[in-house]
Amino acid sequence: MFPFDFEYYRPASAKEAAQLFQRLDGEGKQPAYVSGDTEHLALGRFNRMNTKAVIDIKEVPECRVFKSGKKHLTIGAALTLTEISESVDFPLLCSAARGVADHAARKRITLGGNICGEVFYREAVLPFLLTDSQVMTLDAKGVNLYLIHDVFNKQLQLNDGEMLLLLLTEKRYLNLPFANIKVRRHWAKGYPLVTIAAIKIDDHVRAAFSGVCPFPFRSSMIEEILNDQQLTIDEKVQQAIRHLPEPILDDDHCSADYLKFVVKHTLIDVLGMLENGKQQEEIEGR
Repeated sequence: MFPFDFEYYRPASAKEAAQLFQRLDGEGKQPAYVSGDTEHLALGRFNRMNTKAVIDIKEVPECRVFKSGKKHLTIGAALTLTEISESVDFPLLCSAARGVADHAARKRITLGGNICGEVFYREAVLPFLLTDSQVMTLDAKGVNLYLIHDVFNKQLQLNDGEMLLLLLTEKRYLNLPFANIKVRRHWAKGYPLVTIAAIKIDDHVRAAFSGVCPFPFRSSMIEEILNDQQLTIDEKVQQAIRHLPEPILDDDHCSADYLKFVVKHTLIDVLGMLENGKQQEEIEGR
């Protein structure tokens, strides 16, 4: 399967994983954490994975937590998207997880694997961006806790050897009105184009995007536009598109003009759904 050999480790704890990484890194083996492994399998087949040692953390107990506490819902990075999609505690995250890949792949893709992956969709991060969640990591020095906005800029920016353990979301966010629309080419099982997720809190709209630019994002500038009561919905959408953080994607799967059309109408639909004050999701084709 792979055009190269590598060492494989399955630590019994997060602490053991961090210690393994430090030792293997010192030996020059360029270790990599693996959780879910679908993307690493693909990269390995194309000889794009350079590690000489893989540390599999998908069975590490600290990464498999799902706990509803007094103030936060705590979710382990090694939980699969199937496991998350079957939960009712965080409906928006459940909706986002159901939209990733197909049913068979979701049984292997983990939350942390999706968030930390190289593919630019990474829809599972959108609910955490919208809810100002916290990220807990572990490295050789111990446990770290960050606001997600401090460590996620186009991708999760962790230090070498730092492992994603948990994501913590305040419970006040979990059951807010939301809209989540994933658009695929050729209906429900086609190539993914765009996902737009949004919540409404205190009459204020928050929106996050995947598939529009080469990375998932939430933009304060776009939210300011979407909440401008002086603008019509069409004006909000047109201005939001003009303020994307990078030019809209343009590739073999979808032209920029067509994707712009999809984004425009999807965002109109999302804003309309939020006006109803309910929790709604939709997977559609265009």
